[in-house]
Amino acid sequence: MESLQKLKEIQFSKFLMGGVASVGATIVTNPIEVIKTRLQLQGELAKRGTYTEKYRGTIHGFIQVAKHDGIRGLQKGLSAALGFQFTINFFRLGIYDSATGFGWTKAKNGNESVLRSLFWGGVGGCVGSCAGSPFFLVKTQLQSFTKSEIAVGYQREHNGLIHAFRTIYKSNGIRGLYRGVVGNIPRAFLGSGAQLATFGPTKDFLYRNNLNFSNPTCNSFLCGLIAGSMMAVAITPPDIILTRLYNQPLDDAGKGKYYRGVFDCFWKVLRAEGMHGLYKGFWPTYYRIAPHSTLVLLFYDEMKLLRDKL
Repeated sequence: MESLQKLKEIQFSKFLMGGVASVGATIVTNPIEVIKTRLQLQGELAKRGTYTEKYRGTIHGFIQVAKHDGIRGLQKGLSAALGFQFTINFFRLGIYDSATGFGWTKAKNGNESVLRSLFWGGVGGCVGSCAGSPFFLVKTQLQSFTKSEIAVGYQREHNGLIHAFRTIYKSNGIRGLYRGVVGNIPRAFLGSGAQLATFGPTKDFLYRNNLNFSNPTCNSFLCGLIAGSMMAVAITPPDIILTRLYNQPLDDAGKGKYYRGVFDCFWKVLRAEGMHGLYKGFWPTYYRIAPHSTLVLLFYDEMKLLRDKL
């Protein structure tokens, strides 16, 4: 009975540490998320070259936001971003690490399986992303709102996280808070799956071939960086679709005026903006996700080591 209780505590700690690990990383990378959101909304449903680029890349985006919104503007939507990242990583890393602990990510030969890691990473990502969907919705709307000189996309003025939740709930109820949640599924499965299908098997490969560092922190850092790079490539198109779905204006029935859903958004963006439209804001996405992924997985591994020592 005592051993069962201890197992339950260890399993819960995996979930809790997953959420906590994301907090520090989010504070560091949120300014890049603001720029990424603006670039993804810029030139919405317009052909390339037919609109004025108010943000000419990542660096110019930082300058524009700092100039018009002030330095604090670079941390817009931070509270919502923290809520989303804590929620998604609570479930994502907790489910994946539990699956790893039970041996569900290993192939018959005992090595870490890329496909099984992809599956459990994707499942964890979907559960966490759907649970945290209202935070992502509010984060997108808070980060897109700015002065008219540099405004892109539909503008909603919320006076912070709580005001945004109250406004959305008052207008459309719980359904309004979970609007576009289906768009979270491909984003979460592809992004989380690609990251964890790279992270675990890469660590396993380095260990089996004696290529790993003697310091486990270095291993976590290197594998996290590689995993973050894979995640950035996989997550950008569904991330753009989700940003567009969450930021579009609504009719009186609470339905989107631009897009009817994930596939409608995908085809409209592809038809109007081409493949370039599906990879708008890729570099700020990469600059955010690569270090964020590295820090989250690094913090998570370090907390597990500390827990085991204690």
